[in-house]
Amino acid sequence: MAQEFGRIERPYVESFQGRRKLFLVPRLYEPPTNEEEANSILQRYWEQIQSQVASLESRLGAIKHIYHEGLTEGGKQAVEYLETIDQRCNSLVHAKSQSGATLESTEDFETLGETLDLQRCLMLPLTNINVARKLQEWFAEGIRKRYEYISKRIDETLGKDEIGLLIINERHQVQFPADVEVIFVAPPALDEFHRWLDVWIVMQQTANAESGEPSDKPDKVQ
Repeated sequence: MAQEFGRIERPYVESFQGRRKLFLVPRLYEPPTNEEEANSILQRYWEQIQSQVASLESRLGAIKHIYHEGLTEGGKQAVEYLETIDQRCNSLVHAKSQSGATLESTEDFETLGETLDLQRCLMLPLTNINVARKLQEWFAEGIRKRYEYISKRIDETLGKDEIGLLIINERHQVQFPADVEVIFVAPPALDEFHRWLDVWIVMQQTANAESGEPSDKPDKVQ
């Protein structure tokens, strides 16, 4: 079971010695609109993440490996690519890379591409329930393979007593290796963003119901 950042006390820190450790940072997806309040919360969120990660490193040691969902390559190319797909967390990743941490590849190219294509298909209106069911089953299998691969990559690259940082969506289904201590990094702005998002979704649904348009919900990759 993942330990929360705020519950990591000195006796527990000492029990980490010799064990592999993984800081788990939720990757938040923004609503498809330019909302000033949301942007402000997300800015605070990543600032708080950086502060909490720095505090954890001061107690447990420096991060040696960085894992970010969606990366089929590692190293310098991955750092450059990440600047285009996830700018908000880029400053954290860049800083840790400059400090010596390695940005690892986390995804199999074919499996990732398959799940993304299936997700696009499932967003289309389908008339046949059997087709929809088969696509959903195919998609679920792709998701399972994705998360198995991410777990395998962590197991292969995270050495004894080393520390890794994983940035991944909150609905992930990764089963971590039994000997990896997972520390969930959840700053106050995480709950703040969830509250804002719940209100925003209700407002969008109400507005769309009144106009007769379909609901415009944030796109969340599983």
